[in-house]
Amino acid sequence: MLTHLPILQVIVPLMAAPLCLFLTRSRLVWLFALIVSGVAFLISSLLLQQVMDSGTIIYMLGGWDAPWGIEYRIDYLNALLLLIISAISTIVLIAAHTSIQQEIPEDRHTLFYILYLLSLAGMLGIVATADAFNVFVFLEISSLSAYALIALGKDRRALWAAYQYLIMGTIGATFILIGIGLMYQMTGTLNMYDLSQRLPEVDNSRTVFVAFAFFIVGVCLKLALFPLHLWLPNAYAYAPSIVTAFFAATATKVAVYLLIRFTFSIFGLSFSFTALPLQMLFVVLGLLGIFVASFAAIYQANVKHLFAYSSIAQIGYMIVGFSVSSVTGLTATLLHLFNHALMKSALFLALAAVVYRIGSAQLSQFHGLGRQMPYTMAAIVIGGLSLIGVPLTVGFVSKWYLVLATLENGWWPVTVLILLGSLLAIVYVWRIVEVAYFKAPLAGSESIKEAPMSFLIPIWTLVIANIYFGIDTRLSIQVAQAAAHSLFGVTP
Repeated sequence: MLTHLPILQVIVPLMAAPLCLFLTRSRLVWLFALIVSGVAFLISSLLLQQVMDSGTIIYMLGGWDAPWGIEYRIDYLNALLLLIISAISTIVLIAAHTSIQQEIPEDRHTLFYILYLLSLAGMLGIVATADAFNVFVFLEISSLSAYALIALGKDRRALWAAYQYLIMGTIGATFILIGIGLMYQMTGTLNMYDLSQRLPEVDNSRTVFVAFAFFIVGVCLKLALFPLHLWLPNAYAYAPSIVTAFFAATATKVAVYLLIRFTFSIFGLSFSFTALPLQMLFVVLGLLGIFVASFAAIYQANVKHLFAYSSIAQIGYMIVGFSVSSVTGLTATLLHLFNHALMKSALFLALAAVVYRIGSAQLSQFHGLGRQMPYTMAAIVIGGLSLIGVPLTVGFVSKWYLVLATLENGWWPVTVLILLGSLLAIVYVWRIVEVAYFKAPLAGSESIKEAPMSFLIPIWTLVIANIYFGIDTRLSIQVAQAAAHSLFGVTP
């Protein structure tokens, strides 16, 4: 059974999704989805352990050798992302049954869990597969279910947000498909390892340059890199709260994974950063994303919108680390992938608890919540401190490595801008703290109570993880550094 873990990682949630139709009660469907996600988390943990013990895992579907058959290849980078996706999915699902009671009509609960598991399977498939066309297939599975999940939001603006995401996501997926098609035209293979061997032979051709450009633009649309981010704020704000908590921690991280995988493993470092001015382009866009999105977050009246713009800024930090094109820079990006998933899932899950109690995510409704929902608001405060990068939180660890990477490269101005971007995070986090702790509760809000345990348990699991991995960094740094060294082809 252990030899089949790579395919089971994807097949288990994919096959479980339609089985939800046979469960008639909402609680049974929720429990089934939670068990399935838990199994996926167990599998990803075992895969990471195998990679750490014995190196890269290569799995041939049906016993057919690549390129005739489809190959799954699990290394440190894949294993880290699989762990993030499955862990966040499982923790978020603990609160799902309670959260969707008020936000999704009961006759759509089964549909919600089907779409959730399909989206989970799609993201796990993108990360696990070593076949470029399979990447597109799983991307569509994940994206189509994501559009439908967002449209389940009770606010009618959720339909527009889903439509906007559909249009932008379809353009991005089409660009990715064109890029993959042109790669196949030039090499005659879709296997990622074969592509990495054959592309250098033809990398001076215009077709390869065009393929690279199409792919990069398509992925940047998916990861919401400034200025291709316009779909993200409304998608996060108007989707059901539990959907936002899941996607904010996983969806854009999968797109960043694709960017790293194709630029480093397939096109190669010399082509990506030497043949094209990718380094300067990304560092500029990353820094612009940090500042534009942070300033936008400061002026938001809806807390979901606020943290959505914050996510765009955090993506900027990941892209800056990526653009440094050094082992330390890539380590910083991979650390921030892991750490940001912990931060944002905790924050959006706490917001889901607030929405459950007061029915709104408007900042004007947060008056006095620090006294009425002390545990929930404390979680938001700690998550906010992690966003800022306060020591003893995970946010400090990844920003520390990012600062080290820019200093190693001699990018002093970039270092200063990174620190200034963190100061902007203080402003928008303080807006929430000020309203929740220093304003009197609104008239008629005396009946507001703390969130139920079904929320508090997963919220504080994530909050404790924010602190634990900010203090004990052995696992996260070890895996991130090992992945960065392998992508650069150097031994630690």
